[in-house]
Amino acid sequence: MSIRLGDTAPNFKATTSIGDIDFYEYLGDSWGVLFSHPADYTPVCTTELGRTASLKSEFDKRNVKVLALSVDTAESHKGWISDINETQNTDVDFPIIADPDRTVANLYDMIHPNASETLTVRSLFIISPDKKVKLIITYPASTGRNFNEVLRVIDSLQLTANYSVATPADWQDGEDVIVVNSIKTEDIPSKFPKGHQVIKPYLRTTPQPNK
Repeated sequence: MSIRLGDTAPNFKATTSIGDIDFYEYLGDSWGVLFSHPADYTPVCTTELGRTASLKSEFDKRNVKVLALSVDTAESHKGWISDINETQNTDVDFPIIADPDRTVANLYDMIHPNASETLTVRSLFIISPDKKVKLIITYPASTGRNFNEVLRVIDSLQLTANYSVATPADWQDGEDVIVVNSIKTEDIPSKFPKGHQVIKPYLRTTPQPNK
C-alpha cells in the first residue's frame, strides 16, 4: 500500500512495549508522529529513540504523541529500551510497536525491497488530529533523522492549519511568514494587522500571526 500526503492514515491494532493499542484511540485528538526502525539493538536507532525521549516536553507542548515501530517483538523492545535509557541518559515512555509479521510496516509502505527485503527503512509520518497524513520523510537505514527538523515541520503544519500563511525556506518558529496567494494584497491588512511587506506581487510577508 502506498501512502500519500492528504491520505487518511490507516488505523491498526498492535502489541507494543507498553501493551496493546488501537492507533486511533492512542492518538485521540492529538497530532501524531509514527516512525520506523530497521531493527532492535541497532546503533543509529538507539540514538534516535533516545533523542525522541529527551524531546518529550517539546512534543507535549505541541500536543503530539509519538510511536516508534520495529519488526522485532515487544519483549525484545523492552530489553532494548533498557539499553537506550542507559546509553542515552533518558527515559523512553512512548510505545514501540512490535511488528514481527510486518503488518504495520506493509500498511504504511515502510519496506522498500531494493533497500532491504525484510527491514523497514527510516520512514516518518506526521499525522494531524483528523488522521490525515501531513508529512512523509524517508531516510536510508544508515542516516539518523534530524528531530529538530521534525519539530520545525510540526510548528509549520500547526501554524498553516490555522492561518492563511506558508513558511519560507529554513523558517523557524517566531520568524516572518508568507501570505498565501489566494489572499489579495488589499485584503492583507484586515487579515494580518501586524503589518506586511510586498516584496513581489506574489511574495508578501507578515509577522507570524500567533506570536
